[in-house]
Amino acid sequence: MAQLKLKIVTPERIVFEGNVDSLTAMTENGEITILPEHIPLATLLKAGEMRAMVDSEMTLLAVSTGLLEVRAGNEIVILADTAERSEELELASIEAAKAAAEAALVAAKDKDAVSFADAAAHLERELARYRVAIKHKHRTPKN
Repeated sequence: MAQLKLKIVTPERIVFEGNVDSLTAMTENGEITILPEHIPLATLLKAGEMRAMVDSEMTLLAVSTGLLEVRAGNEIVILADTAERSEELELASIEAAKAAAEAALVAAKDKDAVSFADAAAHLERELARYRVAIKHKHRTPKN
């Protein structure tokens, strides 16, 4: 079976580069799954969980906003503001960041719309990281 060439890039680094069987991502229009021979597509990403399947093994990532482009030749390029593999996530620090983002959202409630939108986007990113970290924790075998 043909595979997809996936590259996930953030301003800081290349988070993932390799062949995958499928990719599932959250877009502004809902969740999509991309398989080989998908038509060309460009769409905006929404903060959430991304799943890359390779030989029946799933790689989980927490991805924030960005752009997903499916190109001819089974190539996918993702330009994301942030992206982290599940094994890179530390639950304790994410819980602290989530609590800070919740407090910032409450504080921004009475400010201008831009401040509120920024705080809401930050909270959405932290919630996505939290969900991926929890899934990773439950998938990782205990020693």
